[in-house]
Amino acid sequence: MIFHQNKVRIYLLVYVDDILLTGNNTQAMNDLVGKLKSKFTMKHLGLAHQFLGIKIDRYPDKYFLSQSLYAKSILQMAELPKCNSVANPSITKPAALSPPPTPIFDAVLYRRLIGALQYLTLTHPDISYAVNALSQHMHSPEPLHTVMLKKLLRYIQGTVDFGLPLTRSHLNLTTYSDADWASDPITRRSTSGFCTFLGETLISWTVKKQTTVSRSSTESEYRALASATADTIWIKRLLADFQVSHTQPVDVFCDNTSTIALANNPVFHARTQHIEIDQRFVRDNIQNNTIRLLPINTVDQKADILTKPLNTPRYKLLRNKLTIGPNTQLAGAC
Repeated sequence: MIFHQNKVRIYLLVYVDDILLTGNNTQAMNDLVGKLKSKFTMKHLGLAHQFLGIKIDRYPDKYFLSQSLYAKSILQMAELPKCNSVANPSITKPAALSPPPTPIFDAVLYRRLIGALQYLTLTHPDISYAVNALSQHMHSPEPLHTVMLKKLLRYIQGTVDFGLPLTRSHLNLTTYSDADWASDPITRRSTSGFCTFLGETLISWTVKKQTTVSRSSTESEYRALASATADTIWIKRLLADFQVSHTQPVDVFCDNTSTIALANNPVFHARTQHIEIDQRFVRDNIQNNTIRLLPINTVDQKADILTKPLNTPRYKLLRNKLTIGPNTQLAGAC
């Protein structure tokens, strides 16, 4: 719920029986709390330190969101509270593994763990690809998938205190779009991945297997780009609700030169007819100055971590670019 009157802005978030209230006028917020308490049975808990299992650490220049206790409960559920940690959540060459004769987790526990891990990605976007890949086998997990799940849990053991910082900075949006062409060895569908930053803060990310088979890397990249553009437009509208005006085009970075050329080419070709809607959608938003499509080197493509398993050095580099890590200020205080 949003309240705007003169210069007073109040935002009320309700999830079942949990309420989060924020705004720019403390007196108006206190008055609203008083009115709510007169009508409902409520308890005022003061400044927010935790919401829906997400811990909120406050600092002068940022907030830090984490789910340490929730991550530990997942390890406890898997009966791996003291397992050895690993530096990478994914297995880069699963075909080279020899799966065990029996699964490490039964199907019911596998589904429970994957469901819990999906919620953990709220502050752990670095595991989004691994969780997405394992989620595709929830109906019938094989022993190999349980091995991959165990490695993901061992990675969480070593990053249990990692989280997502919300840093005070400028309010310009930046989006990174990528795709891994024909990455699924069975269906040959591609994986889309994109993420959006508000200033230096990661605010949105998506990992999704595409619904149709792409016949080229350009086509798969273009489908990802269209989805990233739609998400960026939605975020701009959401910012408008918070009275944050974003009049300049949003910089969208793509590392596929053919996709960029196709988006900027005003001539429609018959060979791109199968992605005509996506093509026209992206092009219209470029012409309307909603987005500005820019090239980026593959090495610097932040969304690469959302589309495929990576070797450990590359994975750590992109994880840092996503700003995911431990609470440095808390560590420094210790």
